[in-house]
Amino acid sequence: MNEKVETNLTLGYMEQETVDHFHLLVKVLKWLVFPSSLFYVLTVFWYFGENALDSAFWGLVLFIYSNFLPDLPAVFCRYQNKHQKEALPWYTRYTLILFAPLFVWLVFSDIPMLWRPLDTFHNIKALIVYALLLVVIGLVTFGASIETWALPLYGVTGYLVHLKVDNVW
Repeated sequence: MNEKVETNLTLGYMEQETVDHFHLLVKVLKWLVFPSSLFYVLTVFWYFGENALDSAFWGLVLFIYSNFLPDLPAVFCRYQNKHQKEALPWYTRYTLILFAPLFVWLVFSDIPMLWRPLDTFHNIKALIVYALLLVVIGLVTFGASIETWALPLYGVTGYLVHLKVDNVW
């Protein structure tokens, strides 16, 4: 990956960063997310008569994805871009965080990108933008039901775990 995106990150640094995030991720999954998911599924079934297994499953996927999301733009950050001298406009930066998997795929597909962020998304403002996207996705996916709020809750929790590891929150 280092050669593909032309970063200067050492293998040791990338391993240590992954290990740090993975340990807290597993701890939070085991002691908070799994018990909360079981409580959520049973409560929604008991009180609302709805099967919430689908939103709980996608919530777990989003929790894990969101735990690594703030660092995904780092794939682009350390690139020596000869075309860009100043920071990107706010809407371009947030497009990167909202559609990060698409941009990672573009990089690995050898499709050139002329703009790249100069920073990562280790802040509460980016978390709020991401949470709003998850609310919209929840509304589109589950309609106006209690399950709509599962996606933002899982996603925000994963994002906050990442920020906690990096001592931002």
